[in-house]
Amino acid sequence: MILEYNLQFFADGPGGEKTEPATEKKKKDARDEGQVAKSKEIENSLSLFAMFLILRFWIGSLGTNMVGLFSTVYAGIPEYIKNYDGFVNANDIIGLYGQIVFEILVLIAPVLIVTFMVSFISDVAQVRWHPTAKPLMPKASKINPIKGFQKIFSKNAVVELIKAILKVIVVLLVAYNYIKNNAEGLFLLYDMSLNAAVFHAGNLVINMGLRVAFAYLIIAFADYGYQRWKYNDDLKMTKQEVKDEYKQMEGDPQVKGRIRQKMREVSQRRMMQNLPKADVVITNPTHFAVAILYDADKYDAPIVIAKGADFLAQRIKEVAKENDIEIVENKPLARMLYANVEVGEMIPQELFQSVAEVLAFVYRLKGKV
Repeated sequence: MILEYNLQFFADGPGGEKTEPATEKKKKDARDEGQVAKSKEIENSLSLFAMFLILRFWIGSLGTNMVGLFSTVYAGIPEYIKNYDGFVNANDIIGLYGQIVFEILVLIAPVLIVTFMVSFISDVAQVRWHPTAKPLMPKASKINPIKGFQKIFSKNAVVELIKAILKVIVVLLVAYNYIKNNAEGLFLLYDMSLNAAVFHAGNLVINMGLRVAFAYLIIAFADYGYQRWKYNDDLKMTKQEVKDEYKQMEGDPQVKGRIRQKMREVSQRRMMQNLPKADVVITNPTHFAVAILYDADKYDAPIVIAKGADFLAQRIKEVAKENDIEIVENKPLARMLYANVEVGEMIPQELFQSVAEVLAFVYRLKGKV
């Protein structure tokens, strides 16, 4: 008993193992589909760092304004109760809360704006500006439970888990070390005024946040390197895929060859149909043949209406003989015309004299002069 194995069953995708770097077309198609080499951690870490950095310079004014805002609100509560004989009007309270929320948003607006801008710029810097709505389009694969189960236990899921654990460990270590080194400052809060306590506590939180954000940033850049490697690795192609893409873009070489052959055949048939109109055929004499027509009423100069080499040259001479067209041997002129003048083009000025001499000779033979 003989067992036969099809080795294609062991190949990694159609055409074998994916060993070839992605082509520019493959990258462009992936980008149009929303697949890019991007690390969310870069965006998150830079936004976090920017937020704490602006708070570092804004905390004093922010704390003072927040304390002033709440002091004003609490100071006005007795007036609300007094105006309504111990009862509070719901509409006034709603309006008060609305005013408080608005003023808080105004106070933290610089932080929000800077954080958003940093997030946006870091995102564009990674992938450049190329918006696409294709990732938002519904796909059956997104709700496929089998695909979802495979994603849970995929290599990427393991990497994300390790990354999440690493982030938590780094944040806890940085925060613990900072709090441990500044524990004495926390006990001083009891002896400070409210404004001083808020300012001191804010500085502690911001300094710790900057250290956490910096450590997070290191992880983010490492993740960005991994994401770029993973992106390029996922887009790798098999040799067969590269060949198929080339055929798709450039066309099948065999088909293009057949098309060119057909075009040559059509052009040669048209050329041979016009050949009987020629005044003379100039040859070298075996390799090249060029048919010349001069019609002073239509053209400013003689034109080439047919030319060929080897077998085609012999065919041109045969047709010329059948139609009583003079064949003149002039090796240099035949080579120059064949190499420099296409069918349907006029003779260049540099060859006027040589061609005119040949035509004059033919016209004398034919008795046209």
